[in-house]
Amino acid sequence: MIILKGIPAAPGVAVGKAYLFDRGEPTVSRSPIAEDQIPKEIARFEQALTTTRHQILEIQKRLAEEIGQEHAEIFNAHLLVLEDRTMIEEIIAQLNRDRIVVEAVFSDVIKKYMRAFAKVDDEYLRERTADIEAVRKRVLRNLLGTRGESPAELREQGIVVAYDLSPSDTAQMQKEHVLAIVTDIGGRTSHTAIMAKSLEIPAVVGLENATREIHKGDLLIIDGAHGEVVVNPDHETLQRYERERLRIQQVERDLVKLKDLSAETLDGHRLTLSANIEFPGEVDSVIAHGADGIGLYRTEFIYLNRTDLPTEEEHYRAYRSVAERIQSQPVIIRTLDLGGDKFASHLQIPNEMNPFMGWRAIRFCLARPDIFKVQLRAILRASAYGKLKMMYPMISGVEELRQAQEMLRHAQQELRQEGIPFDARMEVGAMIEVPSAALTCDILAKEVSFFSIGTNDLIQYALAVDRVNEKIAYLYDPAHPAVLRLIKQIIDIGHANNIWVGMCGEMAGEPVLGLLLLGLGLDEFSTSPVLVPEIKKVIRSVEWRWAQQVAQEALTLPTGREVEAFARAKLKELLPEWVK
Repeated sequence: MIILKGIPAAPGVAVGKAYLFDRGEPTVSRSPIAEDQIPKEIARFEQALTTTRHQILEIQKRLAEEIGQEHAEIFNAHLLVLEDRTMIEEIIAQLNRDRIVVEAVFSDVIKKYMRAFAKVDDEYLRERTADIEAVRKRVLRNLLGTRGESPAELREQGIVVAYDLSPSDTAQMQKEHVLAIVTDIGGRTSHTAIMAKSLEIPAVVGLENATREIHKGDLLIIDGAHGEVVVNPDHETLQRYERERLRIQQVERDLVKLKDLSAETLDGHRLTLSANIEFPGEVDSVIAHGADGIGLYRTEFIYLNRTDLPTEEEHYRAYRSVAERIQSQPVIIRTLDLGGDKFASHLQIPNEMNPFMGWRAIRFCLARPDIFKVQLRAILRASAYGKLKMMYPMISGVEELRQAQEMLRHAQQELRQEGIPFDARMEVGAMIEVPSAALTCDILAKEVSFFSIGTNDLIQYALAVDRVNEKIAYLYDPAHPAVLRLIKQIIDIGHANNIWVGMCGEMAGEPVLGLLLLGLGLDEFSTSPVLVPEIKKVIRSVEWRWAQQVAQEALTLPTGREVEAFARAKLKELLPEWVK
């Protein structure tokens, strides 16, 4: 029995056999063929293309049905590769010239295309090499009659073990087959962690050597809440975790009963408990989990996986559809936050040494008023159809905020002149996710209607920790005393200036830390829809006065580890059957 320790990414316990996701290279021979075999090779190639196309279309159809058309469109680029007549004709010409098996010719030609794409300056074209590579391996496996190891091809229940998982990988996974996810790299706010929470799949990331220590077919226990992976456990350990799994199932059944109840403490302190979304199709999950609206509507999706700019009408339709679905509940739209880990090359965002601290978010928007104005007008137009609010990301000082507000006023004036209705009283807020904003939030508070704390970035900037660097992921500590003090300062100053303060980072979805945030006076929690019931359970199980005392004592502790252990022990006093 081996116990591996990683980073907790998504809570829950799973027991099952290991399924190693191998991006390994298909073995391709270079056997010669006779001239009369060429037609047969061409027919094999065409059949492989047809089979591959059907496979991708099937994946698209399933994704559109299960998680929305936006996710399915990831694979449009794969279909374009398959339909590239210039490439296909070059492969057939080289097959006639070289007279070797078609898989070798196909591999040679497509690798040449990949090398060419990798050298170009255009970011969009360079990113297409990943699409070409995915298609290359799929076509090769269909030519060779072999099955690749990928999450999409898992046909029975198992635990996916991988070095890393891309958005494409996780999009293809069939939830009913994936019991848990284990990766070598990643952190609490990595793509894999966020997707696992959304899919309600236990996950442990940042294990570093999981793919070396775990072999295909090994029996694994995954403890997503504590970041542990047990390899080939003994009988006693299996029994202990089986009891824990059954306990968690009972807790989940109890949480379902909270759907229609308010987020209110035992002594009557009422909070807003919202959900984060990225695509309009996620509204169903928001409603199903009993959230009080949407506290973070990320809008970058509308710019990605395309070669042109979205129109004002496209923005407007997307925002209006969400506003109308949520009806009387609030929807907070975050304006464009491209850059960092989200790129769209047609916007000409440059490559940077430090993209998370570079030309992104509000900085990009202020530099490109032509793009920003389109989004502002669309948000204003949609505000006539629901309770929309808006917030600016990555504000670092009042100058940026005032520039953004001036552009908003210009957009309002244009709509008035055109006779287009909008909500002139729409609340506008600032995200506090840069230390300079946290330290000057007394100035910012006089300019906005609310603050929303973006902890994912605030923590990495405050602690100087790259949250996607697996070597230092252990330093990314939401309970660090410096982080708690910044949060307390933001909340206190917001309240002193009569504005409410919310939080939309991953920290808002962690129950143990939620107890502290409640005690610090946070007014709104916004987290992944599936985590809403857990935070609601914490809020409805405590007295606010008691939570305030817990938070005050936590602020005196010297390390994040001590803070988290203290908060966990306090929450366990109230919910012994729920907190391990």
